[in-house]
Amino acid sequence: MISHIDISSAKYEIDTPTKRYITGKIGRLDKYLPRHARKTVRAEVKLKEVNRANGNKYEAEVILIVPDHTLLAKDSTVNMLAAVDIVEEKLKNQLKKYKSERKNHRGPHGLLRRFKHSFQRG
Repeated sequence: MISHIDISSAKYEIDTPTKRYITGKIGRLDKYLPRHARKTVRAEVKLKEVNRANGNKYEAEVILIVPDHTLLAKDSTVNMLAAVDIVEEKLKNQLKKYKSERKNHRGPHGLLRRFKHSFQRG
């Protein structure tokens, strides 16, 4: 679980079930992080009610601060919980990309290759 989650709102009253829902959804994103980043990750959640000409909309913005990177996802829909779901999915994809960029791409054959080269030389 991501332990450091800051939830703030503008023109929107956050009730306890909504806060718990957001903490659960965003907190579970740590399984998509590399192990070295799990202890230092921070999340900032900003919720906002936007009055538009065609009705009220709710906007959710989440900023994940991971080592050497800042990930941002933002969406607005007619329901706050739906906006949080969409933002979570966007962040999931960004975290998968972040993890694959940081991953050592050597694979299990790297060790075997080095072992073969040492026998060929000597």
